[in-house]
Amino acid sequence: MKIIRKIALVSLLSVLGLVTFIAASIFFDGWIGSRRLDSITNVTVANPGGPAVRAYLARPAGAGPHPTVIMIHEFWGFNTEMRDKADLLARSGYVVVAPDMFRGSSTNWIPRAIYQTLTTPQERRNTDLDAVYAWLEQQPEVDPGRVAVMGFCFGGATSLRYSLWNPKLAATAVFYGSPISDANQLKSLPGPLLGVFGGADSSIPLAEVGAFESALVTAGIPSTITIYPDQPHAFITDVAAIEAGGAPGAAWAQLLGFLDSALRTAPQAARPLHTPRVVAEAGLGYYVRLAFAHTLTGHGTHR
Repeated sequence: MKIIRKIALVSLLSVLGLVTFIAASIFFDGWIGSRRLDSITNVTVANPGGPAVRAYLARPAGAGPHPTVIMIHEFWGFNTEMRDKADLLARSGYVVVAPDMFRGSSTNWIPRAIYQTLTTPQERRNTDLDAVYAWLEQQPEVDPGRVAVMGFCFGGATSLRYSLWNPKLAATAVFYGSPISDANQLKSLPGPLLGVFGGADSSIPLAEVGAFESALVTAGIPSTITIYPDQPHAFITDVAAIEAGGAPGAAWAQLLGFLDSALRTAPQAARPLHTPRVVAEAGLGYYVRLAFAHTLTGHGTHR
């Protein structure tokens, strides 16, 4: 019995030590990374609902007003790869604003990424994005009637849910963000939707993607859902991967075609303005799966 008690005590102490280490590392990483955004953001947006929102603004060539895209980062936070994607999209003729949704927090450490996501509820995301959208409406280079929202991972989920909140948006693009399968909720989407997912994404089962697609059809939302076979979560890693072609290049080309159709051609029939709806993001279980997905692929560890 004494041996069993010793083993149990050692196991308990090991678990407590691991938990303590992870908790300490989360806050230490937040402290050392508090200035990571200083060199990669270039605008500050006043926010009546909280602290000012820092963002990166990329401008296209030529006189405006231009169609515009709000681009939301992954669960790592805003980083150089997202800045570079904003620049790449701007070269196709769009004003792109990429806001910092974590109010100064950006990381390479998965536990910190999960923590900063779980402590940023959708209500707060909506508040900050409302400030960004209101700021865009005042910019002479922006056509406020042609603003889309898009995002990757955390940003994909946030984009989908922000579209259910803001009826003025023209289109939504979701790149491997946690989907919604409730058609009654999706009826509130104000415009067409593009969804891009990886066939080998262990964090988002293909059954959930199928339920999302079916719900969009039931809700009457013009949509295109594409699953790229054998691709893991976060397969559009950076601009170099996009320019190399393959699935990342194909998905980016699909985005450009979708935005061209939604923001540049003759406007589609207007949908009735909906009452803003707050839809909660996925819970801890999803982010545990997401952590494993990133650990298996190594995506994000080079940031």
